[in-house]
Amino acid sequence: MKNLKEVTQDIINQKQHPNLKFRIKERTETFTRLLFYTLFDAETEVEKNMHRLADLFDELVTLACWDPNRSCGKIWRAYCAQLPGILKKLNLDARAIAGADPAANSIEEVYLSYPGFYAIAIYRLSHELYLFDFPLVPRLMTEYAHKLTGVDINPGAEIGESFFIDHATGVVIGETAVIRDHVKIYQGVTLGALAVRRDLRHAKRHPTIEDNVTIYANATILGGSTVIGANSIIGGNAWLTSSVPENSIVSHDATVKIRPANK
Repeated sequence: MKNLKEVTQDIINQKQHPNLKFRIKERTETFTRLLFYTLFDAETEVEKNMHRLADLFDELVTLACWDPNRSCGKIWRAYCAQLPGILKKLNLDARAIAGADPAANSIEEVYLSYPGFYAIAIYRLSHELYLFDFPLVPRLMTEYAHKLTGVDINPGAEIGESFFIDHATGVVIGETAVIRDHVKIYQGVTLGALAVRRDLRHAKRHPTIEDNVTIYANATILGGSTVIGANSIIGGNAWLTSSVPENSIVSHDATVKIRPANK
């Protein structure tokens, strides 16, 4: 049996990834929380926290920008310039939720308690960083939201205005999915790929959802060439791997059998 010194050395020998620092994950979660509060919380001072966010982002750059030939530090100023536009989109999302959900008693309730809104917010904040080709931090941001809400939105997805995720839990939206404006989806919806292979990394693998589409609970829509036409309704538990035209209604027909009464 190996002694402690030998076991320790074996562990050291197996730690082959010098950039694998879990502090990146922890600091990204802190950055994400502070960013959300800075944009939405009435009692959080914006100017003060923008300086704190800059310091946190500088630390993340040090930890997560591994290419010495890239100047990741220049991203922050450009990202800050995008924040007012992101906030405008998120306010539209919140109004879309409040306007469509009869269970919403106020717009404040949407911001404070709707997991779908929180997931959308972190997606939108991470997506702009993703566009700067700084992928690790955006992915950690959306994984943090995934952990809290059960909603998995890859930061590479393209999502239009006034997006509504109702009930939220179990939603999966893949990296190359495209969602246009005024789309509403329910819990358990998957916008996924037909195949998972490394050689498809740069291909469009996930579907496109056009304007004003509603997708009900547990529907699965797969494939990069699959397009759901505008104004369509996709029923619960539907399974789609091919396109449907505008104004379609797609339903999953359940088989109902009446059990004979006991004699």
